[in-house]
Amino acid sequence: MKLNAAQLERTMNQFEAQALPDSHPAIQELSSLFGDHTFLLDGNGLNILEPAEGMPQGGVQAARVINLANWSDENLNKLSPHEPEPTGAIVELPVSRH
Repeated sequence: MKLNAAQLERTMNQFEAQALPDSHPAIQELSSLFGDHTFLLDGNGLNILEPAEGMPQGGVQAARVINLANWSDENLNKLSPHEPEPTGAIVELPVSRH
Protein backbone atom coordinates (compact mmCIF):
# COMPACT_ATOMS: atom_id res chain seq x y z
CA MET A 1 0.00 0.00 0.00
CA LYS A 2 1.47 3.30 -1.11
CA LEU A 3 0.67 6.01 1.42
CA ASN A 4 -0.22 9.59 0.58
CA ALA A 5 1.11 12.45 2.75
CA ALA A 6 -1.89 12.45 5.13
CA GLN A 7 -1.75 8.67 5.56
CA LEU A 8 2.00 8.74 6.18
CA GLU A 9 1.66 11.46 8.80
CA ARG A 10 -1.10 9.52 10.56
CA THR A 11 1.00 6.34 10.42
CA MET A 12 4.01 8.07 12.00
CA ASN A 13 1.74 9.23 14.86
CA GLN A 14 0.71 5.62 15.58
CA PHE A 15 3.73 3.51 14.64
CA GLU A 16 7.30 4.39 15.60
CA ALA A 17 9.10 4.03 12.28
CA GLN A 18 10.87 5.97 9.57
CA ALA A 19 9.59 5.96 5.99
CA LEU A 20 12.13 5.41 3.24
CA PRO A 21 11.83 8.35 0.85
CA ASP A 22 10.95 7.59 -2.78
CA SER A 23 14.43 8.88 -3.70
CA HIS A 24 16.19 6.24 -1.55
CA PRO A 25 18.49 4.03 -3.68
CA ALA A 26 16.86 0.81 -2.38
CA ILE A 27 13.27 1.77 -3.33
CA GLN A 28 13.46 0.45 -6.90
CA GLU A 29 14.72 -2.97 -5.76
CA LEU A 30 12.27 -3.15 -2.86
CA SER A 31 9.37 -2.25 -5.17
CA SER A 32 10.38 -4.94 -7.66
CA LEU A 33 10.49 -7.51 -4.84
CA PHE A 34 7.43 -6.48 -2.83
CA GLY A 35 5.32 -4.19 -5.03
CA ASP A 36 4.47 -0.50 -4.85
CA HIS A 37 4.49 0.31 -1.13
CA THR A 38 5.66 2.90 1.32
CA PHE A 39 8.50 1.11 3.11
CA LEU A 40 8.91 1.70 6.84
CA LEU A 41 11.96 0.95 8.97
CA ASP A 42 11.61 0.38 12.70
CA GLY A 43 13.59 -1.33 15.45
CA ASN A 44 12.54 -4.74 14.12
CA GLY A 45 13.31 -4.18 10.45
CA LEU A 46 11.49 -3.40 7.19
CA ASN A 47 7.70 -3.12 7.15
CA ILE A 48 4.80 -2.21 4.88
CA LEU A 49 1.11 -1.58 5.48
CA GLU A 50 -1.67 -3.63 3.94
CA PRO A 51 -5.38 -2.81 4.17
CA ALA A 52 -7.12 -4.80 6.90
CA GLU A 53 -10.24 -6.79 6.10
CA GLY A 54 -13.49 -4.88 6.01
CA MET A 55 -14.79 -1.69 4.56
CA PRO A 56 -13.52 1.72 5.67
CA GLN A 57 -15.79 3.29 8.27
CA GLY A 58 -16.16 6.95 9.11
CA GLY A 59 -13.45 7.97 6.63
CA VAL A 60 -10.91 5.66 8.32
CA GLN A 61 -9.27 2.53 6.90
CA ALA A 62 -7.51 0.06 9.19
CA ALA A 63 -4.16 -1.23 7.93
CA ARG A 64 -2.01 -4.07 9.22
CA VAL A 65 1.74 -3.67 9.70
CA ILE A 66 3.54 -6.45 7.80
CA ASN A 67 7.23 -7.18 8.49
CA LEU A 68 9.27 -8.12 5.38
CA ALA A 69 12.80 -8.27 6.80
CA ASN A 70 14.49 -8.27 10.21
CA TRP A 71 17.71 -6.58 11.19
CA SER A 72 20.54 -9.10 11.00
CA ASP A 73 23.13 -7.07 12.88
CA GLU A 74 23.12 -5.20 16.17
CA ASN A 75 23.95 -1.87 14.47
CA LEU A 76 20.73 -2.01 12.39
CA ASN A 77 22.66 -1.80 9.11
CA LYS A 78 21.75 -5.10 7.41
CA LEU A 79 18.35 -6.62 6.74
CA SER A 80 17.53 -10.31 6.36
CA PRO A 81 14.37 -10.77 4.23
CA HIS A 82 11.80 -13.45 5.03
CA GLU A 83 8.22 -14.34 4.12
CA PRO A 84 5.88 -11.44 4.97
CA GLU A 85 4.69 -11.70 8.59
CA PRO A 86 1.84 -9.73 10.16
CA THR A 87 3.16 -8.00 13.30
CA GLY A 88 -0.22 -7.69 14.99
CA ALA A 89 0.02 -3.89 14.87
CA ILE A 90 -2.85 -1.98 13.29
CA VAL A 91 -2.86 1.66 12.23
CA GLU A 92 -5.89 3.74 11.30
CA LEU A 93 -5.51 5.75 8.10
CA PRO A 94 -7.64 8.41 6.48
CA VAL A 95 -9.28 6.87 3.41
CA SER A 96 -7.31 7.70 0.27
CA ARG A 97 -9.11 9.81 -2.30
CA HIS A 98 -7.58 8.87 -5.67
